[in-house]
Amino acid sequence: MKGMIKVSILPPLNRQKKVRRIPRNFFIFGDTMSGKSYLAERFPVPLFLNTDGNSEMIPAQDIQLSNVRDAQGKLKRSVIDQLDEIILELKTRNPGYKTIVIDVIDDLTVMIEQAICYENDVQSLADIPYGKGYSAFNSVLQSFVVELKSLPMNVVYISRVAKEGDSDVEVPSLKTKYYNIVNGNCDLVIQTKRRGKNYIRRVTDRRTHYVREEIDDKDILRILDNVVGVFDKPVKTPIKEKKKIVDKIETEKDLKEGKE
Repeated sequence: MKGMIKVSILPPLNRQKKVRRIPRNFFIFGDTMSGKSYLAERFPVPLFLNTDGNSEMIPAQDIQLSNVRDAQGKLKRSVIDQLDEIILELKTRNPGYKTIVIDVIDDLTVMIEQAICYENDVQSLADIPYGKGYSAFNSVLQSFVVELKSLPMNVVYISRVAKEGDSDVEVPSLKTKYYNIVNGNCDLVIQTKRRGKNYIRRVTDRRTHYVREEIDDKDILRILDNVVGVFDKPVKTPIKEKKKIVDKIETEKDLKEGKE
């Protein structure tokens, strides 16, 4: 309409924006019985998407992921459709879950591959012409990860551990090309280890430097306080700088007393 002033959708340049650096997306990997699932259980109100059939060992609520086939081997319900349904429910009718845990992401990628192969009646993604099998897989995985990240929830991916090449360096067992997709949307990568009766949790990768005082989510802070390497060590004030601060305080104190 004439005479109406159109309001810009762009934010003003001088608007003060408060930055909140709180990790919400986590990748946890480690050996069997190293405390991966136990750590994931510590996150607030978790819902586990389980793939390895150990849901009875986990007290948290869970959904078993699977591809369902009929007596003739035809796909009745794919894990891809199941994931879509779960995400839609969490978006529209979440009863109060605050964390979603994928346990384990390695198995889920295999299930997605299987679903695409079942739907196309082939043995492997390579059997689908013109690379369309791999394209379909990448699209599904990327969409799944992005959809999870868009949820107002904590997201935890669990993976097993493997050796890097012929070395003793431990890395997530998730295939590198898939790991890059998932990790590209994660804030912290945490490795769990068991040494006798001791359980070790350490950060192997992080998106940014997190400051403990900026974490205002007490549930997340409680978890992060038990993971080595999340926060930088406090920077020690040099002795000369300390003396300057003390002298300044003393000077201000003397001036104040002089006025009185």
